[in-house]
Amino acid sequence: MRFGLDRIRRLLNVLELAEMPFPSVHIVGTNGKSSTSRMTAALLERHGLRTGCFTSPHLLSYRERIRIGERDIAPERFAAQVAATVHAADLVDRSQGDPNDRVTQFELLTAAALSEFARERVDVAVLEAGLGGRYDATSVVGSPVVVLTNVGLEHTRYLGPTVADIAREKLAVVGPGATLVVGPHLHPDALALAAATAAEHEATLVQVVEDPDGCPRLLARGAYQRRNFAVARAAATALLGHPLDPSAVEDAAATVTVPGRFEVRAGEPLTILDTAHNPAAIESVGESLPEVVGSRRLVTLVSILDDKDAATMLALLAQRSDAVVCTACASSRALPAATLGSLLAQVGADTSAVVEPDPRRALDRARELAGGDGVVLVTGTTYLVADLLRDPRSGPGSEF
Repeated sequence: MRFGLDRIRRLLNVLELAEMPFPSVHIVGTNGKSSTSRMTAALLERHGLRTGCFTSPHLLSYRERIRIGERDIAPERFAAQVAATVHAADLVDRSQGDPNDRVTQFELLTAAALSEFARERVDVAVLEAGLGGRYDATSVVGSPVVVLTNVGLEHTRYLGPTVADIAREKLAVVGPGATLVVGPHLHPDALALAAATAAEHEATLVQVVEDPDGCPRLLARGAYQRRNFAVARAAATALLGHPLDPSAVEDAAATVTVPGRFEVRAGEPLTILDTAHNPAAIESVGESLPEVVGSRRLVTLVSILDDKDAATMLALLAQRSDAVVCTACASSRALPAATLGSLLAQVGADTSAVVEPDPRRALDRARELAGGDGVVLVTGTTYLVADLLRDPRSGPGSEF
């Protein structure tokens, strides 16, 4: 990870994309970005716009990050586009003069997505920021609509120690005359900064108000997805400049999916997959559990990376779980399962803890503890969900 926008600008210049031939909706925030991006793209598609959508991270394949018309980029197009972008990145790297200042993977994928969107002549692109906003590769595009989903304390090492610091980095992407859409329940410090940023740039501020009764029936499960859909509706309205067609909204709501976000898998026991990876996201999952779990026994299978607030996450999970199974995903940044078990005891959880380092054996153990009538929640990191969805014969890397 290397901050700065010079490399991505040089890379886009080599690819002859100094100016984007399409407008964009830029999604920044701590949680909900991928869901909001997919939902916004779905709404725009159903209003007659050919839409490109760039999100991160992926679950099983890098191709998930680049979508056109709500479909992952085809394997042959992904291969061709990445090959062309790698060649351009090599030219940029050689021109830099500093062997340590090379184009990053995220910059390369961002450029590949934008290049493919231009090739496909999309009418609009929905771009999810990777980290922060100010120095994120997606910020070089310049967007007439910016969405701030929410702000929580994450990546404080890079973005600053307070909510205001983090919000400031994310809101730095707001340009003159843009429309800034902010999600409901935004932290007061972030909301105040959003208002100030909008005023400074003569931007229009749209604050989304949660209205559960006004949300159509969603295929995507979870209370937090209803909030994300409300934000997506506001973003699509801002981009289009007119009210949305109710039938198009209902169709988008009934069809859009977000893999790994409160994804309910049938079986005995029922299994819920959710990539929540920070305390705020874990709280949102907890809010959504009653509508699925009810009075049934809940066993949580968890893995957490070493840069997360594991203690708080475990305490929140323990409050809702009858048992917690601690494991370690394939990432080199995963905390050892035994460390999670020790942390669970330290936070004073009454919930029984089981330590099983191997994710698949841990899932089997969680299912045993839940019983056929219970529910298993798999959460803590995208990597754990991916490990369990991936064909075990394919190894730990991404599938193409």
